[in-house]
Amino acid sequence: MTAESSRPDPDELLAQVQAEEQQGKRGRLKIFLGYAAGVGKTYAMLEAAHQRKEEGVDVVVGYVETHDRAETELQCSGLEIIPRLKVEYHAVQLPEMDIDAVLERNPRLVLVDELAHTNAPGSRHAKRYQDVEELLDRGINVYTTLNIQHIESLNDVVAQITGTKVRETVPDSVIDAVTDIELIDLPPDELINRLQEGKVYIPDQAQRAIQKFFRKGNLTALRELTMRRAAERVDDQMRAYMQTRLIPGPWPAGERLLVCISPGALGERLIHTARRLADELKAEWFAVYVETPDQLHLSQEQRDQVARSLRLAEELGARTTSLPGQSVPETVMEYAHRHNITKVIAGKPIHSRWIEILRGSVVDHLIRLSGSIDVYVISSGAEPSTKKALEAWRPHRPLRRYLLGFLLVTAATCLSALVDPYISPTNLIVVYLLAVVVAAVYLGRGPAILTSVLGVAAFDFFFVPPHLTLAVSDTEYLLTFLGLLAVGLVISQLTFMVKEQAEAAKQREVQTVALYELGRDLTETSGLEAVTQTAIAHVGQTFSREVAIFLPVAGVLKVYAASVELTVSDNDLAVAAWTFGHGQPAGRGTDTLPEASMRYQPLKTMRDVVGVLGVKPIDPNRVLTRDQLRTLDAFANQIALAIERARLAEQTRQTEMLEITDKLQNALLNSISHDLRTPLVSITGALSSLTNDQLTLDESARRSLIETASEEADRLNRLVGNLLDMTRLESGAMRVKRDACDLQDLIGSSLEEVGSRLDDRSILVDVPDTLPLVSMDFVLIERVLVNVIDNGLKYSPPGSPIDIRACLAGAFVEITVADRGVGIPPEDLTRIFDKFYRVQRPDNVNGTGLGLAIGKGIVDAHGGFISAENRPSGGTIITIALPVEAQK
Repeated sequence: MTAESSRPDPDELLAQVQAEEQQGKRGRLKIFLGYAAGVGKTYAMLEAAHQRKEEGVDVVVGYVETHDRAETELQCSGLEIIPRLKVEYHAVQLPEMDIDAVLERNPRLVLVDELAHTNAPGSRHAKRYQDVEELLDRGINVYTTLNIQHIESLNDVVAQITGTKVRETVPDSVIDAVTDIELIDLPPDELINRLQEGKVYIPDQAQRAIQKFFRKGNLTALRELTMRRAAERVDDQMRAYMQTRLIPGPWPAGERLLVCISPGALGERLIHTARRLADELKAEWFAVYVETPDQLHLSQEQRDQVARSLRLAEELGARTTSLPGQSVPETVMEYAHRHNITKVIAGKPIHSRWIEILRGSVVDHLIRLSGSIDVYVISSGAEPSTKKALEAWRPHRPLRRYLLGFLLVTAATCLSALVDPYISPTNLIVVYLLAVVVAAVYLGRGPAILTSVLGVAAFDFFFVPPHLTLAVSDTEYLLTFLGLLAVGLVISQLTFMVKEQAEAAKQREVQTVALYELGRDLTETSGLEAVTQTAIAHVGQTFSREVAIFLPVAGVLKVYAASVELTVSDNDLAVAAWTFGHGQPAGRGTDTLPEASMRYQPLKTMRDVVGVLGVKPIDPNRVLTRDQLRTLDAFANQIALAIERARLAEQTRQTEMLEITDKLQNALLNSISHDLRTPLVSITGALSSLTNDQLTLDESARRSLIETASEEADRLNRLVGNLLDMTRLESGAMRVKRDACDLQDLIGSSLEEVGSRLDDRSILVDVPDTLPLVSMDFVLIERVLVNVIDNGLKYSPPGSPIDIRACLAGAFVEITVADRGVGIPPEDLTRIFDKFYRVQRPDNVNGTGLGLAIGKGIVDAHGGFISAENRPSGGTIITIALPVEAQK
C-alpha cells in the first residue's frame, strides 16, 4: 500500500474537525447500554453520578425511575432531584421530567433515565430523547440509560429474535452523537435469577416475562447484539481518532448505498437493513422514492406509509429524496449512476410469479440495468400473495365505465354495419380502434382493454364469414384479430400513460404556479405589513388553512398578522416562541409538541430566524402530505426572505432619514448662526444707537436707523415664517383653504408684499384679462410667489428687470417669474427645491434655502407643480403651475 493510498481524506478530516468544534459547544452524552431491563443500568448511572459529585461536578437528577427497588432508591439519596412535572391526560396526572426547571437550574450534569421513553401527550416533545437533545444544545452534559431493543435500526432484528416488536425507539443519529457508551452486562442466568427473586418485576409480571421475552436464548442473542453495537461504536471512535491525528491505517474506499422505498409495508425493514449495512461498511446511504404516474391512484394509507418510511430514513441518517419518473428501475439506476452509488437495496416481490410475468418485476429490471452496481434483495419474511396482487390490480371504479366501454363497442358495431356494404371488412378495424382510443382517453385503462377485447369479438361475430358466429373460415383473419387486439391493447396502454403523465404534470404545475405567484407577489410588495398579508393570503389559499405570522417586536415574539377568523392562544404563542428560539418546526405533525393545534414553521434566512409561520387546518382530519410539506418549506423560505428584505428596506429608510435629519439639523444650525444673527445684529446696533444719550443724532440719521431696524425685523420675520411654514408642511398641519381667486390680484398683492426690496427694479407684468379664476389658497400662493420674486431679486444684478407672466395651459394656469441673473448650473436645477439647499456662488447671497422648498410643498398641496429652467439669454425662469379647478 502506498503512502498516497493510506492518507486520510481531507474532506473527512475537515468534517471531523468541524464536528469536534460543534461538540465543544454542545453538552456531552453518555449512555449506559444494556441488553434487557434489570441488568443494572440505572444503578450504574447513579453510581457514576456520585463519583462526579465527589469530583466537584454540579450534578442533578432530572428523571430517574427506581421501580421501587430499594438499592436504586438508596443510590438516589445525596443527589439533588428536580421535582417532576405533572401532565394531566384523561384526568390522570402523569409524571414527566420538567425540562424547563432543568434548564433554569443549568447544572453541569443531569441524569435522565429511560432515553426511549414516550412523553405524555401535551408535553413539549413527544420523546424523551428530544428533551435530552435540547439539554445538550444548551451545553448541559447528560447521563442516560438505554436497552438495545430500543435502537431504531435494530428494531426488526430484535422483533425477529424475541417475537415482540418494540414501539418505543431512538433514532440511530442520537446514538451516533454519543460521546461515551458504557456497556452494563450481566450473565443471562443471573438476570433470570433476579427476575425470579422479584428484583426486576413483581412476581406475576416476572413469570410472564420469563416465559416470553426473558427466555435464555433471547437474552443470549440480545446480549451478543448489545456487545456488537458497543464494539462498533468503539471502532468508530478509534477510526476517527486515527484519522484526525494522521495515524496511518487501512482507510477503506468509500461505499454509497441506495435503498428503494415503496408504498408497501416492507419499507421499514428495508430502511433498517440499509442502516445496518451502512454502519458495517462505514458508508453514506440514500433513501429514494420514485413518483410514477401510478402514484396518483395510491390510497391515503399508502401515501402515509411512504411519508413514514422517508421520515424514518431521515431519522436514521439517510439522505432522502423523491424523484419523478415513468419507470422505477430506470429512474433509480439513473440516480445511482449520477451519485456514484455502489450498492442498491430493494425488496423481494411479495406477489406471485404469474403476476410478475404479466406486470414485470422491478427487481429483475434493476438487476439488468445495474451494470457494476451490486443489488441486494431483502426478503419480507411473508409468502407471495396472489390475493394482495389482485387487490392492487382491482378494476377501475365505478363499474359504470365498463358499461360505457360496452356501449362504445355497440356504437362502433352499428357504425360498421352502416358502412359495411361499401368497404372491405378489414377496413372496419379502424372504427373499433377509434372506440379503443376514446375509451382510453375518457374511461381509463381497464375499460379500454375491455373495449379492445369486445371489439375483436364483435368484429369476428358480425363481419367475418361465417357471420353471427365466432368461427373463422379464412385463417388469415386470425392474424387480423391478433393485430387488432395487440394494437388496441398498446393504444389503450399508451393513451392511459399519456393521460397519467398529463395529470402528474398538472399536479406539479399547480405547485410550481403557487410558488411562482407567491414569489411574484412578494417581489412586487413593499412594506412589512403588505408582505405578511400577501403571505397569509397565498398560504391560506394553497393549503386550505388558517395562517398566523409571528414576528419579534421589541425583543418579544408576537402575532404580527393572522387570518381573520383565527384565534391565537397563549399556548400557541408559547409553541411559536419555542420554534423561534430553536429554529425547528414544532406543533401539529411534528415530534415537538404534537398536540398543538397548529404547525409552526421557522422563517429562516442565511442570517437568522426572522419569524414563525403558523398554519392551522380548517378540517382537523386533513394532514399535510410530504409533497405539501416540501411546498410549505419553499413557501416559508420565500416568506422569510421577503420579511428580511422588508426589514432591511425599513432599516435603510430609517438610516437615510437619520442622515437627512442630521444634514437638516446642521443646515438649520448654520442658518440660525448666520442668517438669523445678521438681522439681529443690525436691529441691536440700531436700537443701541438710538438709546445712547451720548450720541447726538439728527432727525434724518434717527429715521435711517429706525428704517434699518424695521427692514431687518421684516427680514427676520420672513426667515422665522419660513421655518414655521416648513415645520407645518413636515408635520402635515398646513391646510389648504381654496377660493376662486384672480391672478392679477395675486400678482399685485405679492409685489406689494415685496415692497421696498424692489428698489428701482423694473417689473414687467403680462397677465391676460381672459384668464379664468383659479381655485387656490390666496395667502399660501401669495407666499410662494413672494418667495420666488424675492429669489429673483437676490440672484440677478441690481437694476435688471423681472418678468412676471401668466397664461392658460390646458387645465392649468402657469405663472412664470424670469430674472436676468447668471442662471443655475444644470446639475442643480432639480435640487434647488430641496430643503436648505443653496447653489454655491462666489457672491455668497444670504438665505436659508427654504423659500423654494416651502413653495414646492404648497404648490404640491394644491395639486400643481413648480419647476426651474435657464433662460437662453441668461437668467432663471421659475414656473408655478396650478390647476384651474380643485382636483377631486
